[in-house]
Amino acid sequence: MFLKNIRINQLVKIEHINIMELLETTYRTLIGTKKRIEFPSKKSTQYVIYQDDKPKFYVDLYDLSIESNVMMNSLVLCAKKSMQEVLEIINQRNNIHLSLPIITKLGWSKKLKSETKNIDLQPLPEKWLAYSL
Repeated sequence: MFLKNIRINQLVKIEHINIMELLETTYRTLIGTKKRIEFPSKKSTQYVIYQDDKPKFYVDLYDLSIESNVMMNSLVLCAKKSMQEVLEIINQRNNIHLSLPIITKLGWSKKLKSETKNIDLQPLPEKWLAYSL
């Protein structure tokens, strides 16, 4: 009986869940419609980071209670680099595809609708940022 409990407990993996209430906004552009995940009251230091064109991570440069945010604060604000530049460095060094959502490159878009979604977004993994410092 004891061995069965150990095996069952080993199979159960508890992860840190960080459910956030965000907006899924639909835009009409010249190319078609696009959906983007956004903070309801976005600050200039908050970002939703996409991995392979899906929302996966978040960064708040002034939320210093999370170690990866502290590291990003150093990379972006202290080094005076843009978030896009920092993501390109992280992508190259870790062979991943992180990006910021872009509605349109042509400059014209019309907001069609927004709806609230509860999404699990995690902070960026610290191991990706350690090599970037």
